Amino acid sequence: MYPPGGQRQPEMDFEQVTARFREGVGRFSGRFGGGGLGLFILGILALGIVVWAGFGVYTIGPGENAALRLFGAVQGNPVTQEGLHWWWPAPIGKRDVILVTQTRRMELGFRSNDAGSGVTNPTEALMISGDLNIVDVQMVVQYNIKSLNSFLFRVDDPGDESRAIEPGRPDGRTLKDAAEAALRLVVGQRSIDDVLVRNREEVEEQTKRRLQEIVDSYDTGINIETVQLQDVKAPEEVRDAFDDVLRARQERDTRINQARAFEADIIPRAEGDAERITEGAEAFRQARIARAQGEADQFNAVLQEYRNSQEVTRQRLYLEAMEQILPGVTKIILSPEAETVLILGEQEGMTPVPIGPQP
Repeated sequence: MYPPGGQRQPEMDFEQVTARFREGVGRFSGRFGGGGLGLFILGILALGIVVWAGFGVYTIGPGENAALRLFGAVQGNPVTQEGLHWWWPAPIGKRDVILVTQTRRMELGFRSNDAGSGVTNPTEALMISGDLNIVDVQMVVQYNIKSLNSFLFRVDDPGDESRAIEPGRPDGRTLKDAAEAALRLVVGQRSIDDVLVRNREEVEEQTKRRLQEIVDSYDTGINIETVQLQDVKAPEEVRDAFDDVLRARQERDTRINQARAFEADIIPRAEGDAERITEGAEAFRQARIARAQGEADQFNAVLQEYRNSQEVTRQRLYLEAMEQILPGVTKIILSPEAETVLILGEQEGMTPVPIGPQP
């Protein structure tokens, strides 16, 4: 039968095995005259077979797969179902149970030590950029296994002692050389500024894509999760000059960001002031137009009344004009019979003056 995600497991016909065992016991007992020695030997053999068969029981845990072999030949797809399973024990069969979801790590251009720092490997780290500059690039590749059979049996790799990778696994020299080739290809197509500062994320993404294409072409069964550039720098001989250039560019970017921040602050305020002035001018225009329209309507109304009754309207206009003019004018009324001068609209410094003799 086929377990989910696994391969065909051999079915055991216990009745047939029991019948053959009884038949063998009968023949064996006949040769030894049916004595107890024959039964004892058969019991030991049967116990040995049971113990040997017990070694075929194995467990698959979360995230693990099992690759099965029978007489050295790979048997179908790996077993992925969690739980207890049985497969022919050695020397007939062999199984490899490996955690395929584990994130593994490969360092390129340096090697970490127990102290947590890294030791540079110039042979791997130094490469030429697209503008013919030498750059020191250190990279970390994180990967897992996407096909266990391909990972175990498709690539014969010499291994990598510096990373404790056993021979036969493609994540030894094969993965390291593929990662170095992909990185050199990407860096060789870009300027040193892209690698150092500007487009590091694009370099990482393009390197990951190139590396996945290479390992897939070899059918390594490896899935590249991430590619991360670590310490990217210029060679030691010209590092001071490159650091000066980087500081100048950072200062330039800072000034540009400050200018953009000032622009983002001043433009909305200027637009708000302009909008406020425009609205005030529009309100003033509307008020002047309304007032002019009202005065024109008032003039037209007076004109219409004048046309209907000219004499009355003329007299009314005259009186209204006098009402507005006379309160602000000093008036002196003199009568021959009056003994004093009558002053209307008295102003400061002016007093009534008698015009007749005083008693």
